[in-house]
Amino acid sequence: MESTENQSEVNRDELILQQQRQIEKEICDTIPLISELQSVDTLIDEYLDDDIYKSKVSDLGDKYKSIRRTRPDGNCFFRAFAYAYLEYLVGNKEDYNKFRELALKSKEKLVQLGFPQFTLEDFHETFMEVINRVSPSGSGDEKEELHKVFNEQGYSDYVVVYLRLITSGQLQEGADFYQNFIEGNFTIEEFRHQEVEPMYKESDHIHIIALCAALNVGVRVEYMDRGDGGKVVAHDFPEGTDSKVFLLYRPGHYDILYPK
Repeated sequence: MESTENQSEVNRDELILQQQRQIEKEICDTIPLISELQSVDTLIDEYLDDDIYKSKVSDLGDKYKSIRRTRPDGNCFFRAFAYAYLEYLVGNKEDYNKFRELALKSKEKLVQLGFPQFTLEDFHETFMEVINRVSPSGSGDEKEELHKVFNEQGYSDYVVVYLRLITSGQLQEGADFYQNFIEGNFTIEEFRHQEVEPMYKESDHIHIIALCAALNVGVRVEYMDRGDGGKVVAHDFPEGTDSKVFLLYRPGHYDILYPK
């Protein structure tokens, strides 16, 4: 009897896994990693019967003209951040050069923190290749190249992996500070290895705070949820900084925003 029950559980688990794989395949087949620019107004189509969200889309539309959607695969924060910041840097050569220098030195810093060099090598090399491919040259083709490279899974995912490692390194380096932001009984080390470094793990405040600190970049996140009032709520990371990256957060997902 027990054997039959165990087999039933195995079959049920296998069915769930098959359904999950099918859903993931459909997402991959139908949703690009990073979309073309769309009007913020297109969000209203998702909330036709929801007055709270319709009001918040309207508020968002007062401040932002466009949105780029990201694939909802758990990597959306890191992918959206990387795309939006590089898109900003394409038009700001001085900031681009500073970031490129920081990126070049980042591997050595991670090795000093104890990350294995052989693990970092390929990811850092691809990270630098992407940065070099969008170097401001004055040709005007950089944004097209950025969009192309971020929709190539190999390049795009390697950028995400490397940003996850940079975030993990920042958490390790400032462990005493970041421990205050961790909920539950995680140690910093457990949190880094279980919630930050693995692909497809969703991001929270602590990921954003750590990445912003590591790269010295200001990010504004507009929070759109079912909270009171008809307004989206903006949070700046770190507080008081001049934001270069603008993201929309809806529970479990980040997209890229473009201010008016």
